[in-house]
Amino acid sequence: MRAAGTTGRLARKGARYLLLTGAAIIVAFPIYITIVNALLTPQQIAARPPTLFPLHPLWGSFSQAFGQAHLGIYLRNSAIMTVAITAAQLLTSVMAGYAFAFVRFPFRRAVFILCLATMMVPAEATIVPNRQTIVSFGWFNTFAALIVPFVASGIGTFLFRQAFLGVPRELRDAATLDGYGHLRFLVRIVLPLNRPMLAAFGIYSFLGAWNQYLWPLIVTDTTSTRTVQIGLKQLSALNVDQSNVIFAGTLLAALPIFVLLFAFQKQLVRGLTAGALKG
Repeated sequence: MRAAGTTGRLARKGARYLLLTGAAIIVAFPIYITIVNALLTPQQIAARPPTLFPLHPLWGSFSQAFGQAHLGIYLRNSAIMTVAITAAQLLTSVMAGYAFAFVRFPFRRAVFILCLATMMVPAEATIVPNRQTIVSFGWFNTFAALIVPFVASGIGTFLFRQAFLGVPRELRDAATLDGYGHLRFLVRIVLPLNRPMLAAFGIYSFLGAWNQYLWPLIVTDTTSTRTVQIGLKQLSALNVDQSNVIFAGTLLAALPIFVLLFAFQKQLVRGLTAGALKG
């Protein structure tokens, strides 16, 4: 009986690993094909059956993509915009979440409901008035136009409020007895306890800012301020018959995302599963 039970557990464990391996292959295969196509000639990409491994890789596709579409400038612009938005959203979301969790003030519940209501408004409904506001401020074609409308996040405020509510009230009482003010309590105790949530929301914010296309398109019109997603569109227009260059540009634009996810994968998983573990 014991041997049968051990065999059953091993079989279930093997089935789980097999399922996870299959899911990983399905997810990674498009990325692999993109890498392969970036190293092939356009004729090899169009050939049937398709080539799954480049015997003579064309590394020049990456330098060609980097130079033709000014991807270096676009990547710089995206980096400035994304880092600023991510930092601003982390700061405002943490401060607002702490206020809703620990600070007593008039109409706190009403203000929090109003904050949640902003999450229900489609982004498309605010594009026109936001653009008119940007133009009236004289910010058109500036980094302020790319950054300022996104310095606060309703979902970030909600997530951090919920996370901070999990901090025992006894810790706040003990910190007050030790002379800790709100800021010191937040920095010394609350944030260290919620590092996975900080990492998870930071990655979420980074991805949202980096992948923006429509908003940068309508508030900028020069290479000096446009972002990498617009650069990819221009690259595809310049290289209609050179699909390998387009694939190479796509990989260059996605490289920061891959690096970020690889560097913070543990924190991301912990942040996403924190609620489930508490439950």
